Amino acid sequence: MVLCDVCGRALPSEAAAGRHPRRPSLCRRQPRCPLCATAVDCDTGNTEQLYECPMCSLTCTNIQILEEHVNLHLEEHNFSEGGDMRDLELARQLQTEEDERQRSEEEKREREEFEKLQRQYGLDNSGGFKQQYLKNMEREVDRGRMQPFEYHKRKADMMESLASGIDDGRTKTSGVIEALCKYYQSENKDVRRVWLSAGVDHFHSSLGDRGWGCGYRNFQMLLSSLLQNSFYNDCLRDTTLIPSIPKIQSMIEDAWREGFDPHGASHFNNRLHGSKAWIGACEIYSLLTSLRIKCQIIDFHKPTGPMGTHPRLFEWILHYYSADNEGGAKVVCTSKPPIYLQHQGHSRTVVGIEEKKNRSLCLLLFDPGCSSQQMQKLLKQNSDGTGLRLLQKFVGSLKEKQYQIVAVDGVLSLEEKAARCRASQVLTSEKIP
Repeated sequence: MVLCDVCGRALPSEAAAGRHPRRPSLCRRQPRCPLCATAVDCDTGNTEQLYECPMCSLTCTNIQILEEHVNLHLEEHNFSEGGDMRDLELARQLQTEEDERQRSEEEKREREEFEKLQRQYGLDNSGGFKQQYLKNMEREVDRGRMQPFEYHKRKADMMESLASGIDDGRTKTSGVIEALCKYYQSENKDVRRVWLSAGVDHFHSSLGDRGWGCGYRNFQMLLSSLLQNSFYNDCLRDTTLIPSIPKIQSMIEDAWREGFDPHGASHFNNRLHGSKAWIGACEIYSLLTSLRIKCQIIDFHKPTGPMGTHPRLFEWILHYYSADNEGGAKVVCTSKPPIYLQHQGHSRTVVGIEEKKNRSLCLLLFDPGCSSQQMQKLLKQNSDGTGLRLLQKFVGSLKEKQYQIVAVDGVLSLEEKAARCRASQVLTSEKIP
């Protein structure tokens, strides 16, 4: 057996005996014997037992020192873990605060958007026709556009109209369809044929409904045509004059109470009167049906032509006016009522359709946004037809994503009305593919 002559320990049999070389070992503090790993004092050559830290591999010469050293490791580890926990807790707190801030901002944004929509659609409890009428007249007086005596006169007229439920007629223009018929008889430029609805009065928005009353004004136009047609006398025996907008609101509420369109009624909280709520095709349908007037809603729910156009809409309207009016006459004054035309944010009334010599189609529309002064120009139609441009809308002019129409087509019996009331509780409009 070969012993190390420095430490006296047995060496592996294959190693040659010899003295410990004086060179650094893996321990940076003391050199070790390359054969037995015993530490060697480089100056004296003495050896001693070493203790290696299990956590960082540091070599200690004393077990107590090693224990203290290891305890320092444990304390440091515990402190580090505690710091990590505190950091994690702080991060969670900051994230919670950020989430709450974002949620609060989102709720505020949604509340403001909802209030904006309420104001836009007249559901903000800010008053209705009467309040807006008075407020706008006061503004006109303040700006010097209306004299005080006129304010009081118009206020009295408005209060009388509200009490009677009858429109005051201030925004009505009559005789336009008759003027158009005469104009087309003599106009020979580019129109091949034209179909006109039955007579209809134009109504435009007033100080009391500007910005929200188009649906009501279009109903007045449609009703004005029906009242001129004896076929609808029985249905309209209780409605012989054009109702005011507040009266129309009450009539729609009556239709809801009968059971028409409960889903639509809930959208308005079953209340229209005294509000500036917008109405659309479904409310027009419910009101007409409650009066036993047969009608249908047609939904043109997507464009059917290039660049977002709706040629199917034009074709449907052409068929509506021309189906029972075939013949060779250039100007066809039909007995068909006008058509209620709705799209997002606005509605108008279709009173006819042109077919050009190149076979393109052009609708003729009454718009509640056109004033009486503008409509009066059509009664003095010039030979060049410039005033007619106010009414004309070509295929390329109607590019809303979706359109709905309400078309009148006869009278309902009491049984048919009841059946339609039941059906309206799950009503879906007919869609044109």
